[in-house]
Amino acid sequence: MKSSVMDPRVLIVEDEFLLASMLEAHLLRLGYAVPPIAATVDEALHALDQHEIHLAVIDINLAGTASFPVVDGLKAGGIPFLVPTGYGQSGVPEQYRGYPIEQKPYRIAKLEPILRGLLTETSTERLP
Repeated sequence: MKSSVMDPRVLIVEDEFLLASMLEAHLLRLGYAVPPIAATVDEALHALDQHEIHLAVIDINLAGTASFPVVDGLKAGGIPFLVPTGYGQSGVPEQYRGYPIEQKPYRIAKLEPILRGLLTETSTERLP
């Protein structure tokens, strides 16, 4: 089932439960649809297979495991994403540095305009 322009679906890939839950609640209040939060690479890849995703917020370190296979899946699908990380630019491999990176800890409200911008850039291609 396709989602409408009014409810773009955002995949949250985050292993910190409190942070993921706060982001989910904030996104839902803003009118986004949020599939189940993915806390592992396998969960995130499964979500990409099972849901139409328009945008993603993806932590690059999931309990010590790099989430780059998920980033590669997003790139292959043309799905825009934001990378919140505690490592900053220097902690992200060079091939992924051209994508939006937000330093943790971040303010959730600060992410919203970034997400809207990413969604706007691809809305004609990704949304029905």
